[in-house]
Amino acid sequence: MAATTSWNSLNYTGELFLIGAQLRNKKFLSMIGGIEGGNAKTYQDRRFPVAQPYTLSAAAQPAITETDSLTAPTALTVARGQDFNVTGIHQEQVSVSYVSESSGDRLGAAGLAQVGTQPVASEFDFQLQAALLRIHNDANYTFLNGTYQLGTAANVANKTRGIITATSTNAVAAGSVDLSKDLLEEMFRTGAAGGSQFVNPVIFASALDVQRISNIYGFAEMSRTVGGVNVSTIISPFVGEVSVVWDVDVPAGTLLCADMSVCYPVFTPVPGKGLLFYEDLAKTGAGSSGQLFGQMGIDYGPEEYHQKITGLTTS
Repeated sequence: MAATTSWNSLNYTGELFLIGAQLRNKKFLSMIGGIEGGNAKTYQDRRFPVAQPYTLSAAAQPAITETDSLTAPTALTVARGQDFNVTGIHQEQVSVSYVSESSGDRLGAAGLAQVGTQPVASEFDFQLQAALLRIHNDANYTFLNGTYQLGTAANVANKTRGIITATSTNAVAAGSVDLSKDLLEEMFRTGAAGGSQFVNPVIFASALDVQRISNIYGFAEMSRTVGGVNVSTIISPFVGEVSVVWDVDVPAGTLLCADMSVCYPVFTPVPGKGLLFYEDLAKTGAGSSGQLFGQMGIDYGPEEYHQKITGLTTS
C-alpha cells in the first residue's frame, strides 16, 4: 500500500474496533510464546534443527544362552536423522505524510460534522500498531499452515514449515465424515503407535469442530434456565487430559493435536537490533517512514509427537 495520507486513511469518531479474525481467536502463536521472544529460541542462521530422530527395532524376548554370553554380540549401531526448518522474513513498512498527521480533527473525505472525539491521537502510531498485528496474524497462520521452502538464492524466499504441514506420521484421513469420538480415539491410538509422548497435548480445531467436541463429550445438567455445554478439556485413555482450543487459522476440515512441550518460536536475530524490531527509514519527503523486520519460524520438535485428522466435513 502507498504512504498513508489524509485521503486514503480517513478520520472518524467513536471507539475503534478491529473487525475480522482478531487476536483472541489466534491462540497457537501466543500459547508457544508469541512474537515477543520470551519463550523463543534463536539461531544465527536461517536454517535450524527441529529434531534428531532415531528408531529402535521392535521389542523381542532375548534367547541368549550362557554359552552365547561368553562371546560379545554384534555391536548395536543406531543411526540418527536430522529434521530442519527455516525462519522466514516478516517485514512491514509504515509511511505517513505530515499532512495526515496534522489532520486529526478532519473527519471523513468531505469533512463531516464533529460528533464526539476522534480517538486516534497519532496516525503513525495507529498504522504501526496495525502493522504489528498483521505480522502477528501472519505468523500464527504460517506456524500452523506454512509450506516449507529453503532459499537457494537471494531472490528465493525461505518459508517456514507449519506444524500441520509437518505432521505426517500420525495423520488420520476422515474420508468426508463428521468428527466423532471414534475418529478422535483413532487419532490418539495412531499417535501412541507412531511415537507420540502426550506430554502436553492440545487440540486446535475450527469453530465447527470445537462445537462438535462439546456435543460429543458434553453433559449438561437439567435446568430450566441454563442450556448448552462448553468442553475445554477432554480425557482419553492412555493420553490423559487434552485441552481443546479454537483457532481461526486451523483449516476447515482439519484438526490438530499438538504436543506443546516441544513447540517454540524461533528467531534469526539481526546483530545489534534484536528479534522483531522497528527502525526509522530515511526521509524522502514530507512524511515519516519506518519498518518492522524479523526472521521467524517454528520449532515443532519431532513431528511424530503430533497428530492430525484431515478430510472432516465442513458444514
